[in-house]
Amino acid sequence: MIYVTGANGQLGNELKRHLPDAHFLNRESLDLSNLNQVEEILKSTKISILINCAAYNQVDLAEKEKELAFKINAEVPGLFSRYSLKNKFKLIHFSTDYVFDGKCSAPYSEDQKAEPLNYYGQTKLEGEKRVMDENPNNLVIRTSWVHSQFGNNFVKTLLKAGREREELNVVFDQVGTLTWASDLADAALKARELKGIFHYSNEGVSSRYDVVVELKRLKKFKAKVNPILTEAYPAPAKRPHYSVLDKSKIKKALNINIPHWTESLEKCLQQLS
Repeated sequence: MIYVTGANGQLGNELKRHLPDAHFLNRESLDLSNLNQVEEILKSTKISILINCAAYNQVDLAEKEKELAFKINAEVPGLFSRYSLKNKFKLIHFSTDYVFDGKCSAPYSEDQKAEPLNYYGQTKLEGEKRVMDENPNNLVIRTSWVHSQFGNNFVKTLLKAGREREELNVVFDQVGTLTWASDLADAALKARELKGIFHYSNEGVSSRYDVVVELKRLKKFKAKVNPILTEAYPAPAKRPHYSVLDKSKIKKALNINIPHWTESLEKCLQQLS
């Protein structure tokens, strides 16, 4: 049986479409802050594949809630991986572009040194390490700037703000790539036989400002969009200025073409209409 954690999140909801017969676990059925409960479920459940979509992803709040962020993003994935070896199931785990410091000017490959700027990134990097140390046959997929019709995300937040406000100030010196959760879910399932660390996002490069300009073009909202520097929008956690992921490895392994972020954004917005 395939099990999916984080059932109510963006990726979990997309996987429900791809895996209608899988068993989905949400916060009510699996409390990831309770390691004893996690271990009991792993001991008593017959799993063939475990897709871990659950994460502590409140980047700024992680600077305060360090113990909880570390438990969910590092300890739990390590526990999943330990049991995957013991009980012979495959673990697919998701990580983030925030494991990089953003000082490069070319897309990051999987073998480049990871040096997170914030605590969230540190916990995700530790989670990756524990997953691979416990069972090198497992799969870690790093992704970036995930959006979908489900839950809260950058695209939905800025689309709503664009309709309600006269002006939007959006940082233009944070550069990365949007990733549609539907594309990510599809790629993860195609990659289920792979092992190691792989990067996946949509194709293309943009600043957050560029994304909002594209949103305005597609949805014709009223707000004027102003570019600002990150320093004009201070936050508790530092963000990398450049976190574009090199996807050559997964494209070669799966022989796939990855859609451009603008193409997938338009498809996502059609679902939001």
